[in-house]
Amino acid sequence: MICLLLPQQHGSDLRFQTPLKSNGTFSVKVSDLPEQSRRKLSSVWTSEACPSPHFPLSLLNMASGEDDDPIIQEIDVYLAKSLADKLYLFQYPVRPASMTYDDVTHLSAKIKPKQQKVELEMSIDTMSPNYCRSKGEQIALNVDGTTSEDSNTYSVKMMDKQTFSSIQATTNTSRYAAAVFRKGELHLTPLHGILQMRPSFSYLDKADSKHREREAANEGGDSSQDEAEDDVKQITVRFARPESEQARQRRFQSYEFLQKKQAEEPWIHLHYHGMKDGRSEHERQYLFCQSMGVSENTELVKTPSEYLAMLMPPVAEEKIVKPVGPSNVLSMAQLRTLPLGEQVRTLMKNVKVMPFANLMGLLTSGTDSTAVLRCVQQVAMLVQGNWVVKSDVLYPKNSYSPHSGVPAEVLCRGRDYVMWRFTQERSVLRKEVAAVIKLPPEDVKDFLEQMSVPRVNRGWEFLLPSDTEFVRKHPDVAQRQYMLWLGIQAKLEKVFNLSKEDMMAKRQEPPMDAVQVSGEQRLKAARELAREKESSLQKDLDQRRQGGPKGAAVQVKEEPLSDAEEPMDTSLPNGSLNGYPGAGSPTDPLNGHGSHAPTQELLDFVGATFRKHFVLTLSEVKRLFNLHLASLPPGHCLFGGISDRLLQDTILLSHCRQILVPFPAQSSAAADEQKVFAVWETGETFDKHRQVLFEIFMKNYRVRRSMIQTRLTQELGDAVTKADVDRLLKECCMSYGGMWYLKGTVQS
Repeated sequence: MICLLLPQQHGSDLRFQTPLKSNGTFSVKVSDLPEQSRRKLSSVWTSEACPSPHFPLSLLNMASGEDDDPIIQEIDVYLAKSLADKLYLFQYPVRPASMTYDDVTHLSAKIKPKQQKVELEMSIDTMSPNYCRSKGEQIALNVDGTTSEDSNTYSVKMMDKQTFSSIQATTNTSRYAAAVFRKGELHLTPLHGILQMRPSFSYLDKADSKHREREAANEGGDSSQDEAEDDVKQITVRFARPESEQARQRRFQSYEFLQKKQAEEPWIHLHYHGMKDGRSEHERQYLFCQSMGVSENTELVKTPSEYLAMLMPPVAEEKIVKPVGPSNVLSMAQLRTLPLGEQVRTLMKNVKVMPFANLMGLLTSGTDSTAVLRCVQQVAMLVQGNWVVKSDVLYPKNSYSPHSGVPAEVLCRGRDYVMWRFTQERSVLRKEVAAVIKLPPEDVKDFLEQMSVPRVNRGWEFLLPSDTEFVRKHPDVAQRQYMLWLGIQAKLEKVFNLSKEDMMAKRQEPPMDAVQVSGEQRLKAARELAREKESSLQKDLDQRRQGGPKGAAVQVKEEPLSDAEEPMDTSLPNGSLNGYPGAGSPTDPLNGHGSHAPTQELLDFVGATFRKHFVLTLSEVKRLFNLHLASLPPGHCLFGGISDRLLQDTILLSHCRQILVPFPAQSSAAADEQKVFAVWETGETFDKHRQVLFEIFMKNYRVRRSMIQTRLTQELGDAVTKADVDRLLKECCMSYGGMWYLKGTVQS
């Protein structure tokens, strides 16, 4: 609401007029106001909002009849209510005011009135010189895939539209109105909502979901072994308990319930009309008050006391509204108000598997580690140097499985067996575990997901790398936990009727401690080994010269060596071929594969990275490795000195090969950027497609899609589909200027 105060002099009293009535004004004597109100009026006319006030403070105390500040104009104010419940103000905070969307084609519009949520779909000018067609095609391919369906986001196989989604700028719009000034009259329409329109990136979520579906289809389950469950499954019937009023209230206040209620409100589809459309002109007339009489504008007819109360409302204390979160979520600030034991219990119950260093990082700084160790041993067990929450903490007494209704006592025995198996080995097979504990498959999978991840050809692998540093620092705790596991093992033997052979430890031998050896010693040892095997190496060389079997030749890319880099020994003293150790080749501790053998953590990181990206340059691998190191706790075993050579050796040991891409002579790529590595074998049938592609790029820096399609058809037959080519290009290549390059080889 806009209030206009217009002062007038009447004898010895100063009166303020306000044109709140449609056909008149009313007056208030300043002398009738209390002292507090007069001080407030004084501050109004001398505030920074009126640096050159027309009504000086001296007018409040005028006693003479001088009228040196006359009224220039009176403006009537009207309240228009035709659009009061439908008028929204749209703001575009990421767009400058000079670049409006008035001339952009609006494809669709929809609204959820109760939530005041709006979505607008606008077209993108694909013919603009600023539009990158290859990137638009790539986004459409990621989102919709290669199929042509009516439900596709982009029907023309190109990103040709964008969506804007709204958020509320404020929940209280009672102080805001849209004003129109016409013929000396001011017409106000209250705003129903103020919305900020921002670009929506929901299409990226769709692309991610499709990518996960493809990965799940490629993995084909937990392992290559047949772990399919039998057709006959045990079914447990369980009756729902009556819900208490307290539980019902908690459910209504939960985040999941609120999200579900919001999703239940249907979208209402709207028709968009432009600024100059006839319908828009017609609707704009409703911004003017339709009834000009006094009786229809009762909201603006106030008594002097009511008007003063509105002008200077009493000061009210603002209530601090605390953010409402889900009932089962505890913030870190609230967590740190609990006793230490409850903090550790809550963290372990939510995280389930955690290194001790991470646990200390989540607690308040300065917390005594000895006290934390006492608390964590009450709620967790040590598995491979990491803490795993106890089964009875997750499944308390008199509780039941949410999947099958199995009692907590049976669940705890089965989960303890899974935990014990992980104390013996890095990976387990779900089929083997299910055969022993004899629980429903949903519960078995729940146990495994809590502490492990599925790996291709390896079953379920423990979630975290072994924390040998914790075991070294706290041998007393490790010994105590070992004794506890012996007791649990004896109990499991009786419960599941296991033989001694079943309970035998399957621990992997710990890696050898690294020994620092100088470069001269390594070179000397390599030469001695080469002399010992001179005859066999000469025989292999003669076979290669006489045209030995295909693939026996080793192609070595010669590069200038820096002063700090040792010459690479290309005589293959350890019998390896392209990074793969040959059959019966000994491991020389002085040759870089014993003293500088990659740790299991490094092998896991490199393997997981290449399974995700497929093709990487050495520069990109180093960047991803540094990011991985930054996420690790201080003192981790990976923080040891890892040279570029060791990193390259690890890549080659991870079923990868170096692709000798023929970069152009004028290329500005650095040496690490020209070293391109790719996954060569993953155990999938799709490996053949990738190998054909990599052979193409060993002879060409960039190729066209038709060339790749033709070569695949020649090598693999007519069974190659368009979907196979699309998948191959998405995994290993990127498009630029109508040509396809291996990832990381395009120079901007």
